Amino acid sequence: MYKKLLEPVEVGTWRLRNRIVMAPMTRCFADDQTGTVGDDVVEYYRRRAADGIGLIITEGIIISQRGKGTFNLPGLYTEGQVKGWEKVTDAVHEEGGTIIAQLWHVGRLTHHQVTGGFPPQAPSPIRAKGKVHRFGEPFDIPEEMTVDDIKEVIRQYAKAARNAILAGFDGVEIHGAHGYLIDQFNSDVTNQRTDRYGGNQRQRLTFMKEVTQAVMQEAGGNRTVLRFSEIKDDLPDFRWDNPEETLKLYVEAFKETGVEMLHPSTNHFAGFISKDHKLHELVRKYWSGISIGVGDLNPNTANQAIENGIIDLAAFGRPLLANPDFVQRLITNAKLEIYDKTKHLSQLV
Repeated sequence: MYKKLLEPVEVGTWRLRNRIVMAPMTRCFADDQTGTVGDDVVEYYRRRAADGIGLIITEGIIISQRGKGTFNLPGLYTEGQVKGWEKVTDAVHEEGGTIIAQLWHVGRLTHHQVTGGFPPQAPSPIRAKGKVHRFGEPFDIPEEMTVDDIKEVIRQYAKAARNAILAGFDGVEIHGAHGYLIDQFNSDVTNQRTDRYGGNQRQRLTFMKEVTQAVMQEAGGNRTVLRFSEIKDDLPDFRWDNPEETLKLYVEAFKETGVEMLHPSTNHFAGFISKDHKLHELVRKYWSGISIGVGDLNPNTANQAIENGIIDLAAFGRPLLANPDFVQRLITNAKLEIYDKTKHLSQLV
């Protein structure tokens, strides 16, 4: 019934059992003081691998203390954190799975009580509206990053990628979407710099390009995914002024870095990002590399999108929380349980 979705496929260096991807989902089950993951997280990912998920993308893993956006987030910048993730990757590989680490820095979307007393980092000192997730305090005014700060954060991304490979991950995903640090550099709303990291849209993509190149040097171009989006979590009404022209500039930047795999992120796969454009269809118009689809997909819409050549892989989030046996249910055509926030969000099963 879901022939294309369930067929094996080679992507980069990976031989995936199917085209199903576990989307990155923040879970907040790491030790808050150390940023290490425990046995419950090990079994959580093992279960998805045992189910037969083609590619697992982890929850966001922070690259530094200052990149932390709320409590209980895991990291990849200390030896202890690396050892914790080694247990996860070993478990996934024992079940025949493939897993990559999503590297994350939230930029201005945090508070000094979360980051260990440090002010948030951002391209410009513009405070975000809203409150810190699971904390309730308003976002702090961020500290504008100096060029030296920028270079240091790029090194932190590279170190996190190196640590990911040391921990046994099969690759990495760079979280450049949803209004976090990389996306803050990309947008004129949050980036009002006048140096080489600011200015027009092409110039504002400089930080994203340099992070991507640094990460690829550590993880490899054929083991690196770049996630980007038009939408921003802290700016619900934000939209690109000229979606097609903006996307063309993004794709030019992607090609300059040599990255081979993209994860265009949107809340609604079939929704329009403007009057005439759907994000994934627009991406396919200008991008011939690997593209991961996401955004309230169901098995039918995902299978059809793959058949139509719009996407190569299909990512699912909440359905995998509600159905740890998601793949097996598709194979047997069993009914899927509906996601229930009160039931599934707080459980690590």
